[in-house]
Amino acid sequence: MITLTEENYIKAIYHLSSNGEKTVNTNAIASAMQTKASSVTDMIKKLSEKNYADYKKYQGVTLTDDGKRVAVNIIRKHRLWEVFLVEKLNFSWDEVHEVAEHLEHIKSDKLIDELDAFLEFPTYDPHGDPIPDKEGNFKHIEKIVLAKAEVGSTYKCVGVDDTSSKFLKYLDSNHIALGTIITVKHKEPFDNSIKIALENSEIVVSQSVAKNLYLKKI
Repeated sequence: MITLTEENYIKAIYHLSSNGEKTVNTNAIASAMQTKASSVTDMIKKLSEKNYADYKKYQGVTLTDDGKRVAVNIIRKHRLWEVFLVEKLNFSWDEVHEVAEHLEHIKSDKLIDELDAFLEFPTYDPHGDPIPDKEGNFKHIEKIVLAKAEVGSTYKCVGVDDTSSKFLKYLDSNHIALGTIITVKHKEPFDNSIKIALENSEIVVSQSVAKNLYLKKI
């Protein structure tokens, strides 16, 4: 039986390793899990014994196929619960992550399959992240960050990289959400800030905002 803590480590390794493919060092895992490197090493050994991870001293960690399946399943549950909380329980998109962190550990496959069907098989969560299907397949979408967008071009907001409550509340206060149409008006060479036009306003956003807002050209 896999534990909640083991699931959290597997998910962290998956996110750090570009979908489970690249090697991750223990210091990066320790930072993500907010723990000591020695604790990470102990956990990695446990995951290796259960065939969820491959660990080579001084080289780092990769997930096995079993580990990737666990990670993708956790991500699927997390993002489905976020959709449910927003669409059915009227949570805002800055409130759902912490709740979904708990709900993602529910072990009932039937519950998650029924939840998926109840929500009519959504492919994206409230932050624009793809939801894997039951077989672990993600729907790919072509997107760029605002920081790399072209001046004079128009885009649709399709996601965020930063899902923190502070960032999402900032976007809400400026009337930016998934589906918002954004036209890039000007890029300031001095500080890389960007002037954008929304439906009824123009605002200037910082580079830190521009690096965390995903767009699709229309």
